[in-house]
Amino acid sequence: MIEAKNIQQLDLNLLKIFECLYREKNMSETAKVLYITPSAVSHAIKRLRSVLNDPLFERQGQLMLPTPACQRMAPELIDLLEKLRQVLQACGDFNLATTAQTFKIALHDAIEPIVLPKLQLALAKHAPNASLASVKLSREDMHKQLANHQIDMAIDVARPIKAPISHAVLSSDHFCVLMKKNHPLKNQLNIDNYLAAKHVAVSNRATGTVIEDIALLQLSFNRQVAIRCQNYFAAKEVIKDAPFLLTLPSMVASQLLDDTLIARPVPTTMPAIYQHLYWHQSTDKDDALVWLRGQVQPIFKRE
Repeated sequence: MIEAKNIQQLDLNLLKIFECLYREKNMSETAKVLYITPSAVSHAIKRLRSVLNDPLFERQGQLMLPTPACQRMAPELIDLLEKLRQVLQACGDFNLATTAQTFKIALHDAIEPIVLPKLQLALAKHAPNASLASVKLSREDMHKQLANHQIDMAIDVARPIKAPISHAVLSSDHFCVLMKKNHPLKNQLNIDNYLAAKHVAVSNRATGTVIEDIALLQLSFNRQVAIRCQNYFAAKEVIKDAPFLLTLPSMVASQLLDDTLIARPVPTTMPAIYQHLYWHQSTDKDDALVWLRGQVQPIFKRE
């Protein structure tokens, strides 16, 4: 039995580190998520081990795996920590007009010009002391960023999720093709010459399948990607001076069109693209974030 005195003197910050290590199962990853050093993580777990009289985690290669006692305790403890956060979030009356908090949203840079100006107008009108931070979308880290409150919400295409992450559909979109105005295919684009043409793809990865190629492969079509750009703004500059095609969501295309480019329908039927809003269930009753989610959804309905 653990002495009551030890529990009363327990630093609750240790539980936050415990929670993160339980999820990450790696000292270095835990340190990265919490913005502390690996030695700080190690020291915190050592202190918890002393209080709880159990190793809690055992190293297996690069992993820190929970002991049976830790496995029994962790789910209930993490649930209690989430409830504690909800209680603290609900403490005091939220005043939209005076709040000085920073709202953090992860989204693709292609939709920044669509989302940020309209959100800033909403903040200027209703929450003039609040600020807004656009964070680079990381699909691999989105779940843990939401869980650890590094971001308040994320906007991304439809993807598999599970509790405690919630989501709502923002919009349905379709693909189109951008090309320079004098492109030889501007009036005769069909599936054969579309597939024979050279294409520009947008991805922050050097290799791997991009979203439009996933849709094309489902139709047994394979195209030739000549250039991969990290963002659509660079891709736009490429196709202005070269006979390449850029396939992209029409919502993004509308932000790039100018008097040098034209848009054409993709010459085949491709699945719709759905944009979703993602957030952590622990913020369901956070008045500030409920308000912010309410500002995001109409932006996409009007597009």
